[in-house]
Amino acid sequence: MTPPRRRPAAPDPRAGTSAPALPDDAPVVSGVSPVAPEVLTPDVVIVGAGPAGLTAAAELAPHLPGGVLVLDREPTAGGIPRHSDHTGYGVRDLKRCVTGPAYARALVGRAQLAGAEIRTEATVTGWAGDHSLDVTTPQGRVRVDARAVLLATGARERPRAARLIPGDRPAGVYTTGQLQNLVHLHHREVGRRAVVVGGELVSWSAVLTLREAGCRTELMTTEYPHPDAYAAFHLPGRALLGVDVATGTRVTRIIGHGRLRAVEVEEIATGRRRTVACDTLILTGDWIPDHELARSAGLDMDQGTKGPLVDTALRTSRPGVFAAGNVLHAVDTADIAALDGRHAARQVRLWLDGLAPSSVTVPIVADAPFRWVAPGLLRVGDPAPPRARLLLWSDRLVRVPRVTVRQDTRILNCRTLPWPASPGRVFRVPWNLLRGIDPKKGPVRIGL
Repeated sequence: MTPPRRRPAAPDPRAGTSAPALPDDAPVVSGVSPVAPEVLTPDVVIVGAGPAGLTAAAELAPHLPGGVLVLDREPTAGGIPRHSDHTGYGVRDLKRCVTGPAYARALVGRAQLAGAEIRTEATVTGWAGDHSLDVTTPQGRVRVDARAVLLATGARERPRAARLIPGDRPAGVYTTGQLQNLVHLHHREVGRRAVVVGGELVSWSAVLTLREAGCRTELMTTEYPHPDAYAAFHLPGRALLGVDVATGTRVTRIIGHGRLRAVEVEEIATGRRRTVACDTLILTGDWIPDHELARSAGLDMDQGTKGPLVDTALRTSRPGVFAAGNVLHAVDTADIAALDGRHAARQVRLWLDGLAPSSVTVPIVADAPFRWVAPGLLRVGDPAPPRARLLLWSDRLVRVPRVTVRQDTRILNCRTLPWPASPGRVFRVPWNLLRGIDPKKGPVRIGL
């Protein structure tokens, strides 16, 4: 393993060439003088030790003599899969199907074997320069001065407060991540009867976790008129797990003092309401990128995805800063995020080798019924995006979508795709639908 280079702490570049001298009568607290942060100088620093960050580290480390440093605020590397104890991980990147914890261990092992250094319990608190980060660890403060930065901070589910669900404030309300952490990592019980809000893939992951904890899922509720997840998930889930899926419904009130007793569920079309007894409520899906670090850097943000705006090489608006995985768009599967990391690693190496990207860019814009498209920027001369696919998010079900690409007043391409565009999951469009773009004609629009 080649650790990142270390050097004595230099004066903070934001404060001038030297720190001001303290007056002779300045107080000394507990007899301890201020300690300068440790300074690390890797070639690349990666923020986030989930599938995207670890895969990028494994790809980069063998080729960079200055080292690759991965930072993660959690006590254990691996991201969300490490506490998602069911199978289905690794199909596209590892070419095998394993459980979440096994997948996380495999990615950590690959990154370490490649020579990357992984620091856990390391929280990035801000930027100290274009490629410099301020980090807080249990051992003290660290400053990382790198040649390039890759943001792989992932996404999170919106908690109850962000969803504005009215009612009481009882115990027993969790997001999927909180549930899986309690059950798989801490082996705690959560309740006996649950309601799951959401019908996405992660919602069925929550059902499996509840089952392992001895908690029956009484109801799954989704606002959409059709289940969000693929039929391969919700049909067996209904049949084998006995889960009642109520489409076109929403939770309008949480009931319980001290402990959750029930929730009120409304049929959106009719306004009829009913009370469902439960002691556990799981809020799933409704993802948002962990974008705080990107925003604090002043990077251009995509108003649709809520993540940093990137081109097909996954460059952000700051030269030398890249982003990959679900920080770009919420949310895709772990193995797709890993392939994002692999794609970004190739582009980081090219940038470190001095390849300058073209300054000619064309925005890519989503039209209704699509909410967003990623990547949102095409740069002349760039490669195709990861897996040669554009990712879109639809606000309604379109069973046989005919995708149309327009620029200016021209229709460039149309294609009927054999897979549906459905709310709650990513819709993939072949990259070659963008052939024939004129860089001088303005934004490219993708719709139906």
